[in-house]
Amino acid sequence: MSISCGNVNSDACQQVLVRTRYMKMTPPVEEVRKRSPSDYIFGKVLGEGSFSTVYLAKDVHTNREYAIKVLEKAHITREKKTEYVMREKEVLRLLGGSCQYFVHLYWTFQDAERLYFVLTYAKNGELLKQIDKHECFNIECTRYYTAELVLALEYLHGKEIVHRDLKPENVLFDENWHILITDFGSAKIVKEETERCDNESDTNFRKRRNSFVGTAQFVSPEMLTDTSSSYASDLWALGCIVYQMVSGLMPFRGGSEYLIFQKILNLEYEYPEGFDKIAKDLVEKLLVIVPNKRLGAIDAKPYVSIREHELFNGLNWVNLGPPPIISDSISEHIIPDHLEPGLDEEKVSRLQLDLLPPAPTPSRKKSQPGRKITDLSPDEIKERLDEQKTNLYHTFVGGNLILKQGLVDKKKGLFARRRMFLLTLGPHLYYVDPVTMVLKGEIPWSGDLRAEAKNFKIFFVYTPNRKYYLEDPEGYALEWCKAIEDVKTHYFPEKS
Repeated sequence: MSISCGNVNSDACQQVLVRTRYMKMTPPVEEVRKRSPSDYIFGKVLGEGSFSTVYLAKDVHTNREYAIKVLEKAHITREKKTEYVMREKEVLRLLGGSCQYFVHLYWTFQDAERLYFVLTYAKNGELLKQIDKHECFNIECTRYYTAELVLALEYLHGKEIVHRDLKPENVLFDENWHILITDFGSAKIVKEETERCDNESDTNFRKRRNSFVGTAQFVSPEMLTDTSSSYASDLWALGCIVYQMVSGLMPFRGGSEYLIFQKILNLEYEYPEGFDKIAKDLVEKLLVIVPNKRLGAIDAKPYVSIREHELFNGLNWVNLGPPPIISDSISEHIIPDHLEPGLDEEKVSRLQLDLLPPAPTPSRKKSQPGRKITDLSPDEIKERLDEQKTNLYHTFVGGNLILKQGLVDKKKGLFARRRMFLLTLGPHLYYVDPVTMVLKGEIPWSGDLRAEAKNFKIFFVYTPNRKYYLEDPEGYALEWCKAIEDVKTHYFPEKS
């Protein structure tokens, strides 16, 4: 089933698309009785996507635990993400429950505000967190999970599906430490897209078909050069994941997406000292610019050439055996018994804000009375920039001096996400995910930008095209507004 939003212009029509297309899609086999949020008790926030939040939830009828992906309809229509949502549901339907290496979609339902995907709960979290916890994997552990990924890709590509956003954050562990691949919003169903490309003369669709999707550090070079992605795009990502398991680092790193993309296109990466030689050989055969030259890309029987690589010598592909012991304990997230079933705005706010992991806040220096935050001499700027090089967030600000930084909850619809906000000379107002250490965006500056405090915690930043709802959990909203106003006066005196 193919869904295109390219010809929909109004939010009203887009809302209709969400409702009608979501309802018309064939439900999973298990969806016999109509479900609703009141069938589940929602607990800990397990993760966040660009337009969704995943909660641990317990079925009130069976006490079974699930991961429920919740998507806000208004946000989907506003951000024109209907096609991504429908594609993910269709891919999960096609995968069904016949392969152990993928999360399973049990039920889908909706209410007036949200869509709900009831999915497998991966008790042991993300591959990325385990890599970060241990700094890197030994070669035995790397071999085992690379083999599971190969088997998963064989199955996925056999179903004519390209994931297109394969990365350690999207590889989860079940309670027995086997992998579960998730997040198919960026996936491509090859047969559907081929038929659409053959039948449509719409050049906008052709451009959209080849547009960049995925995550900067793992995107394949063909997806950056207007070349259609293919199964080999996932093989590139596999090479990146193997590199990260062995070294604890991503192969392509840079201070911005542009710099990362340039390194990918130029195949510019290096191996840290001590990188396993056999794993290095596999990585080099997967990280190849030309897709068809990647190991396994043109195998008559997928992926026999990868299976025959030296890394897997002696491995029984029919039965990989028990997984390696990564941790001696299973992550246990308990859903308190006192919580009521269902999900409303109050519960969303509590789960999003109260259950977020604590993060250290930077020390604040009191400014001199009457002095603006921008009142700095060239020597002071130089001195502070030298000191700033030890700041974890220095790489995100493009060499600009950070004038103020702090953790702020950025609210969008019903969802709030904690970000490290960085006010700099330039002027710039960046925000970074402090958990994944990824730059999430920047509030655009103009002479018409203004900040307004609602109380000690909540403040708004207005731009010509948007209102940003922000909350400082420590109650420094007034400080933020004054600092933003100082920067505005410095760069746009005629507008102040």
